[in-house]
Amino acid sequence: MPRVRKGAARTQARKRILRQARGYFGSKSRHKYQAKIAVRRAGCYAYRDRRARKREMRALWITRITAACKMRGTRYSLFINGLKMSGNNLNRKMLSQIAIDDPKLFDRLVEQAVAASTAVPAAAAG
Repeated sequence: MPRVRKGAARTQARKRILRQARGYFGSKSRHKYQAKIAVRRAGCYAYRDRRARKREMRALWITRITAACKMRGTRYSLFINGLKMSGNNLNRKMLSQIAIDDPKLFDRLVEQAVAASTAVPAAAAG
């Protein structure tokens, strides 16, 4: 049986890896072996950081809401608890956007949340 060489398949594989490694510095963008390692490592970081970005954004939204609540004399935890008690289902991204773009609406949300969080303990104790 004749020996078969991987001519076209090998070339395609090398091209694919080097295309993914375009823009990398030095031999990482020119040599298949180095490029393969760099592309694999970059993929791991990309996978990890797509999830980390979601955590960072949520932390940013919470920080913005906390600052807006402090300006109105309440705490973040009381505000969120009051919103849940009042049946308001706005997520943190929307709340942070409202705090930036529409302060008057945020004032009303704070009033609503404070009223809901203070009304429940009085009713439970009664």
